[in-house]
Amino acid sequence: MIHTTAEVYSNNIGEETQIWQFTVVLPEAKIGRCCNINCHVFIENKVLIGDYVTVKPGVYLWDNTVIEDHVFIGPNVTFTNDAFPRSKQYPVHFQNIHVKLGASIGANSTILGGVIIGAYAIIGAGSVVTKSIPSFALVYGNPAKIQGWVDEKGNKLEQNGDEWVSADGKRYKVNNNQLKFLS
Repeated sequence: MIHTTAEVYSNNIGEETQIWQFTVVLPEAKIGRCCNINCHVFIENKVLIGDYVTVKPGVYLWDNTVIEDHVFIGPNVTFTNDAFPRSKQYPVHFQNIHVKLGASIGANSTILGGVIIGAYAIIGAGSVVTKSIPSFALVYGNPAKIQGWVDEKGNKLEQNGDEWVSADGKRYKVNNNQLKFLS
């Protein structure tokens, strides 16, 4: 379903994807299946969006952005791809942004160019992400910092000594800012 007020120039839109009012999708953009692209979204040419992605209103996805499957992007999340923007002066190469499988980005967060947001990471509302975020990290603040860890469902893990434990009893350990499953 593509709303009549949307301007969708791409032929690379997956089945069952919904694109709502006043959204613009440029010709080279690729959007997977079963996505929900809300109103007032802009998607530039060199953007790749996976399957089952939700993009809430007021989000602009610039060139060199990759959004993997099952990602949630909250309202008014701001992505950037130019470290030193100047009017009518363009870099040789725009910065990349990569949001991995199952990550969630809270409303009004700012994601600076050049970062990777790890799989299943959660970024709290209003955060400013200035560096890459490891998989399963719970981050928030300005600048965003690791405040804890989550499982694949987004449930916060509880610290028990040097281990992190899920509500269903799965045990994890953090080593070099990476969450590792124990049992």
